[in-house]
Amino acid sequence: MIVWATAFLPAAHAVGLEIAVGAWRQDPSGDASYKASGPGDILSVEDDLRYDRENRFSGRAKVDMPLFLPNIYLMAAPSEFDGNGAKDVDFTFGDTTFSGAIPFYSKLDFDQYDVGFYYGIPLLQTATLNRLNIDVGINVRILDLEALVRQSGIEEKEDITLVVPQVYLGAQFAPIDWLAFEAEGRGLSIGGNNMYSLIGRVRVKVAGPLFAAAGYRYDKIDVDEDDVDVDFTIQGPFAEVGLKF
Repeated sequence: MIVWATAFLPAAHAVGLEIAVGAWRQDPSGDASYKASGPGDILSVEDDLRYDRENRFSGRAKVDMPLFLPNIYLMAAPSEFDGNGAKDVDFTFGDTTFSGAIPFYSKLDFDQYDVGFYYGIPLLQTATLNRLNIDVGINVRILDLEALVRQSGIEEKEDITLVVPQVYLGAQFAPIDWLAFEAEGRGLSIGGNNMYSLIGRVRVKVAGPLFAAAGYRYDKIDVDEDDVDVDFTIQGPFAEVGLKF
């Protein structure tokens, strides 16, 4: 405990803030079903739903707290995919049977919100002259999921909200003052639900507190809850601008 406290003494009265907003180019893949009774009721993103890539907003905020208080990491990444699809055979979605001979419209919403609490490894920044930092903590992921299928006047829709605890690991390496390489991982498998995110980011200091960053994000969402079964991957590059104080 003494070593831990000593590591944080230089920042005992300091509170740091980092905020960023940007766009994420989301490429979906996987499948989804609702009350499926057989393989024919599973809808493929590529073959049946025929979703395209989408550009969506993302935002995050980090608060470095003083002394023994955990640091806070907030993040939001909404996703929405929709389009006109077709399936060769009749299929059931929920309590409704849809004809395979008629095109249908569908929409999948995945709104992901993260609330994380973490600590940096004591003395690591000091030992590396502020070049390397590793964070360890917990994350709570809130997933709002909505699935809809509509065809010729009939419609079936279901929505669920999941709260999933996750492990959080983060690392930042700054070889020079104006350049940093960052990596983040969040994930846990619990109760048949498997969700994890991997993020890599390169950040460049522009002027003062202003920075620009670009990277790649990979999300795996494998959910089986309330008869909704989704095995979904969202991945793609992103860019953001932000302020760090």
